[in-house]
Amino acid sequence: MIFVTVGTHEQGLDRLLVELDRLIETKEIEGKVFAQIGYSKYIPRNYEYKTMIGYDEMDQYVRKSDIVITHGGPGSIFHPLQYSKIPIVVPRNPEFNEHVDDHQILFTKRLEKESKILAVYDIDKLKAAINGYEDLILGCQINNSDKKSFIKNFDQLIRTKLKIV
Repeated sequence: MIFVTVGTHEQGLDRLLVELDRLIETKEIEGKVFAQIGYSKYIPRNYEYKTMIGYDEMDQYVRKSDIVITHGGPGSIFHPLQYSKIPIVVPRNPEFNEHVDDHQILFTKRLEKESKILAVYDIDKLKAAINGYEDLILGCQINNSDKKSFIKNFDQLIRTKLKIV
């Protein structure tokens, strides 16, 4: 099963939901898909969805999914990582009116550089990430003992960027 979450940001992530619908309709991906679609305007036709879900329900979906696809928010990215699952991350892009700035792209690039996630910046690459998932995650690293160190370093990076010292 594929679980998709776009979080609770008030700008939608329609390009992800549209592409998933297209891939299912054309049978380029198979299997069950469930999505939390947030404030997206696009309504999926070929998979189940809810606008919002609570943490417990999200946790159940993350645990039972084979693949988690998420936006570039840290909470949504770290959720599957805590269960040693490598997420496919489609960061919100201000170019498509999905966010006010590119912080999700920058965060995603950092995690990608550290081989913690699979990143999809061009939605046309989503199919390859899903269909090649098992092979692609072989190059990724999960080290839960490093999570505290990563969070501390990320916090320091944010404080530096925002000039909060």
